[in-house]
Amino acid sequence: MRKFFWLILIAVLAAGGWFAWALLIPVEPPGQTFVMLHPGYSTRRIASELKAAGVIRSEQAFILWHYIRRRRSLKAGEYLFDKPRNIIEVQKRLRRGDVYFHTVVVPEGFTMFDIARAVEAAGLGPAQDFLKVAQSDTALIADLSPGAPSLEGYLFPDTYQFSRMMTMREMAAAMVKQFRQVAHQIGLVQSSATTPSEPAPNDPHIVVQTDVERTVTMASIVEKETSVAEERPLVASVYYNRLAKKIALDADPSIIYAELLAGAYQGALHHDDMRFNSRYNTYKYAGLPPGPIANPGKSALEAAMHPAQNDYYYFVADAQGHHRFARTIEEHNNNVAAYRRAVRGK
Repeated sequence: MRKFFWLILIAVLAAGGWFAWALLIPVEPPGQTFVMLHPGYSTRRIASELKAAGVIRSEQAFILWHYIRRRRSLKAGEYLFDKPRNIIEVQKRLRRGDVYFHTVVVPEGFTMFDIARAVEAAGLGPAQDFLKVAQSDTALIADLSPGAPSLEGYLFPDTYQFSRMMTMREMAAAMVKQFRQVAHQIGLVQSSATTPSEPAPNDPHIVVQTDVERTVTMASIVEKETSVAEERPLVASVYYNRLAKKIALDADPSIIYAELLAGAYQGALHHDDMRFNSRYNTYKYAGLPPGPIANPGKSALEAAMHPAQNDYYYFVADAQGHHRFARTIEEHNNNVAAYRRAVRGK
């Protein structure tokens, strides 16, 4: 009987020693190790995934500790393990939901095509999946832009932290939410809904937009035309002056966007592109395009809301990163000639 007792005691001590070893001794993961734990995974499945990734030493010890801790919830998500941890520390992270976030940087002037590629580059899923949401889920901005053809213009430029557990719609919604916050801050959005600023005309080629739509569309053109903050109100004034005189906007970025939508952009504009048949081509169709051609930042939005007051109708680059503005076509042609001379002289 005494021998049996000692055998039992030795077995218990051995099991306790094994459990303490498996539980308390940290495991060094093989470099940066990512583990995706999907919703609905059982504790056994979680333990199996962690063991296969080299994050824990024992599945059984992981499960036993989870039961000892009264089955406290382990949260789904993607986790990064890049330093030694024991099972207790691993489970603490999983209970906190200390998931890994991927950084997506959206600079001012990015189009939805650019953003889709940035989402894919961050490891959050195929660009095409994000683009599908951006081109179709306009319910996210129905109160701001009832006739919006896409979310273009409302995916606000910023640095975002997204997890792989988020859907593409949730990512797009976060960008739209940031737009709303900034738009409210600068006074672009005053209420939850907007109304058309003028009655619909009989001419189907004329685009009628809400005040928000018009401002965001103008801001997107301004954003693509200049990165110099102090010039943006001047650029906005040129386009507003042209609109008032019913002069075509002749904005090169609008052609690029038209070709992007059609999948026809070759990386550079040529003279023949001016005839590209799209409502977004502001050389071919007067007035603003049907919607924004990029996602403007705060500075461009403010410039579109508060343009400079002048009688400029033209502008051209000056070969030094800025622009020269002109009131007449003669003055503009002189500026163009000066630009060409400066380019040849480089």
